[in-house]
Amino acid sequence: MSTQATKASSADIVKRHKARLFPNVSNYYAQPIALDHAKGMHAWDADGNKYLDFFGGILTVSVGHCNDHVVSAIAEQAKTLGHTSTLYPNERMVSLAERIGDMTPIADDAKGRPSKVFFTNSGTEADETAVLTARLFTGHTEVIALRHGYSGRSALAMTLTAQSPWRHWGEGVPGVKHTVNAYCYRCPFGLTYPSCEVKCAQDLEAMIQTTTNGKIAALIAEPIQGVGGFITPPKEFFPIVVETVRRYGGVFICDEVQTGFGRTGTHWNGIEHWGVTPEIMTFAKGIANGMPMGATVARADVADAFSGLTISTFGGNPVSDAASHATLDEMERIDAPARAARLGARFRAGLEVLQGKYQAIGDVRGMGLMQGVELVKDRKTKEPDAALTVRLFEATRERGLLIGKGGLLNNVLRLSPPLVVEESEVDEALGILDQAFAAATK
Repeated sequence: MSTQATKASSADIVKRHKARLFPNVSNYYAQPIALDHAKGMHAWDADGNKYLDFFGGILTVSVGHCNDHVVSAIAEQAKTLGHTSTLYPNERMVSLAERIGDMTPIADDAKGRPSKVFFTNSGTEADETAVLTARLFTGHTEVIALRHGYSGRSALAMTLTAQSPWRHWGEGVPGVKHTVNAYCYRCPFGLTYPSCEVKCAQDLEAMIQTTTNGKIAALIAEPIQGVGGFITPPKEFFPIVVETVRRYGGVFICDEVQTGFGRTGTHWNGIEHWGVTPEIMTFAKGIANGMPMGATVARADVADAFSGLTISTFGGNPVSDAASHATLDEMERIDAPARAARLGARFRAGLEVLQGKYQAIGDVRGMGLMQGVELVKDRKTKEPDAALTVRLFEATRERGLLIGKGGLLNNVLRLSPPLVVEESEVDEALGILDQAFAAATK
């Protein structure tokens, strides 16, 4: 058998993918794109077609594809120590825990001790760890999550998730309740902000009093809901709901898997826009520029409640640690929060111009380089237009732009380029979107 591999075409790769992977490993586009290589802001498929990436592997490629500094750090670490498990400490893991912990707003505990970190491989695992920690700390079991939220693909994470297409676990794991989120564009109460007086947040207390035993372990929430369609709450929402949960004995778990590390602009953490300090935070995706890495950060006294035996075989492995250090180096070098704020404002202004031009754009929302565009058939009725989402995906693909989608109604474009995006690339993406909307709305 020849050792020389024959380069496969996109069509061949897609055919083999369908034959040998689970059918739930679904792909974008009518004819899926088989990616072959990538660099910086661009990716190429197996047939040589080039794409400007404005989804970043689901907000994961935070400092650009195959970033030289990150690649070098991975290669050097792989030569010296590739794996240890959590049974053995190593300097890479310890220094990364210190670094990430210090980047969060989590305050020292009553004894003046800094936050503590538990490393995993994904956001799902980070959220699982956070919920268990909250239950052990409070002695309570009931957890509140937000409607339209997404927490991952384990049994517990699917139960926390409040979107039926992503739930494959029947009634789910006991002890989880869902409260309304501040989806202002589609207010569950039919009200309008700010005259609504943020009823969605005010309703939480009644929800606790009527659907729980009144003893809460935690509220888990994303500052901006990712898979939910970049739903962005008003300034009053988090201060109200977090205070309510604490009054009923719970802690606040802030899921920063998509919003963390400068993505939302100005701050390193998305929740800082709302001035709320969580007891527990979870991170993944952009933390290591694509290497498997998740982290649960907790106030020291909260973390100490999780004692006894546990292990994370691959959590905090030295190679992922090195990738994360290098990724954070790059984020600090470019001042990711300030850069996301500046370029996000430029991108947002361009999207609002498109909203004025195309009636199909019902809402533009988000922060920094995390912008959502909700598509509708009619602005008055707000009837969702999932079919237009499909047409826009094909139109942008034909013009060399990769984007994401989401929302319970499958009608939201998720636009989140790597944080190294340049002004010219923002303008290029806006131009392609303009052309795509013109073609898709004929």
